[in-house]
Amino acid sequence: MTSVIELQNIKRHYVMGGETVAALDGVDLTIDQGEMVAVMGPSGSGKSTMMNMLGCLDTPTSGRYLLDGIDVGTLSDDQLSRVRGRQIGFVFQGYNLLPRLTALGNVELPMKLNPSGRNRREAAMAALIRVGLADRASHRPSELSGGQQQRVAIARALVNEPSMILADEPTGNLDTASTGAIIELLQDLNHRDGITIVMVTHEEEVAAATRRAVRLLDGKILSDEPVAQRLTGALAEAAS
Repeated sequence: MTSVIELQNIKRHYVMGGETVAALDGVDLTIDQGEMVAVMGPSGSGKSTMMNMLGCLDTPTSGRYLLDGIDVGTLSDDQLSRVRGRQIGFVFQGYNLLPRLTALGNVELPMKLNPSGRNRREAAMAALIRVGLADRASHRPSELSGGQQQRVAIARALVNEPSMILADEPTGNLDTASTGAIIELLQDLNHRDGITIVMVTHEEEVAAATRRAVRLLDGKILSDEPVAQRLTGALAEAAS
């Protein structure tokens, strides 16, 4: 199976108040195409630093990060920007939608920043259809529920057809019902579309929806184990 992510002895050190803090301290990790992985750990364990590294938002102090076989450390700032725009889809706890734009306008944004030659309006609408929000295309974020806003954010992450989605606490602001719907959608994208998904979460029940849990502590991987994945929605019905 082809590796999407390969971290080789990644270290990320920060100098704070005259002291050196090891946010990541020799991390080795491989994630293959089509995996759905949870990243877990207490506050200060290195989760956010790892996600910033995976998303090419930060660079390691030492070690190598291979993304789709390319050594990220050899890329220029412009090349890194293109990688972030075209190969990685980001989903955040706070949705990060622009309030003055409609759902369709928000989904179009990545294509404006990273032109691909595809029709932006058609691609954005296709992404909204994929997440079940075609009927909300003209609504602004203030007119949408939290769960609907997160679906728009997922559509925005999908629109440039990335090789993976990085989701940082994607259910952290949602109620139980909306959490279930978002997890069902992410599972469906993983199983049916083959999209690699890496998700930071502190919730064990959310991690149980993935296929593998990587647990961090003090900048090191404490454990990396398969999960007895609990399927939801139509996938659960199909498996029964």
